Amino acid sequence: MVNSKEDLESLAEGLRNFEGVKRKRAINEIVTKFGDADRVGNRTIVGFGEDAAVLDVNNDNFVLLAVDGIWGKLLNADPWWAGYCAVLVNVADIAAMGGTPMAMVNLTSTQQKDICAELGQGMYDGVRKFGVPMVGGHLHPDTNYDALDVGIMGTVKRDSIIYSSGAKPGDKVLVAIDLDGRIYPSYNLAWDNTTRRTPSEIKKQLDTMVEIGEKKLATAGKDISNPGTLGTFGMLLESSGAGAIVELDKMPRPDAEIPFEQWLKMYPGTGFVLTAENDDDAVECIRIFEDAGVATSIIGEVDASKKLKITNGTETATVFDLNRDLITGIKRSP
Repeated sequence: MVNSKEDLESLAEGLRNFEGVKRKRAINEIVTKFGDADRVGNRTIVGFGEDAAVLDVNNDNFVLLAVDGIWGKLLNADPWWAGYCAVLVNVADIAAMGGTPMAMVNLTSTQQKDICAELGQGMYDGVRKFGVPMVGGHLHPDTNYDALDVGIMGTVKRDSIIYSSGAKPGDKVLVAIDLDGRIYPSYNLAWDNTTRRTPSEIKKQLDTMVEIGEKKLATAGKDISNPGTLGTFGMLLESSGAGAIVELDKMPRPDAEIPFEQWLKMYPGTGFVLTAENDDDAVECIRIFEDAGVATSIIGEVDASKKLKITNGTETATVFDLNRDLITGIKRSP
């Protein structure tokens, strides 16, 4: 565990300067250039800044749209895993907002046929595992690089959506991760908790966020992604214009001997961070997650400081000071 003030400050610095966090800063520049592009027409409820854009199509549901590109270092390490994760991360984006994924498309760019085949096999296996069809796409078979991007469409009930920008002072902070997994053999920043799960088990886990949304239990939520657990939570706080203090000893962790900093930087497969208005709502969230085999803990509380702080019980260190630090720079209320 992190015992000394020096160790705590070192952990905070390591998380703040993690590549998975720092590479998010480029988002701000491109979103600034887009200006009000997400508001063209009259269907956009929320555009940039959420796990998925929210569109009004004049019925009982909103349409959710998202896209994810696979990190090049992951694709280079294991193309099959990259294809599989391209499905996983997109499905998780829709689930994080309380939605149900409907269909995906992909853009595949490769230099070699064998890489293309591995990416395709990974996507196919992901489709079979997560039960969401891949209905089309585009292939560049002759590029001088390898890249994979997948887009997804989902739906969510109009009154059940979970945004990432709704956290407010006093809310409880929860982290939910399926700890029944392993470090993926070819990529030590990935916690694989899905390949050995059945499709029905995975559906039950993803449906937790649908139930939480329908019961109005969460004020905000995100799926944990490449910035890691606290990097993702920092994005949620940035979007919400809030801060929080997190108790490290309450963080869900597997029994495997994984260095704590590595664990906090890992992409945890099925994993969410969310906030709840009170203890009763938080406890109900925990029940829903744990009924699906997802370990969940209250790890802290939201405050008005605009700083994400970590504590070992006696000492405190700041991971992000969002009064001056930038993760994505996107702040938007639904």
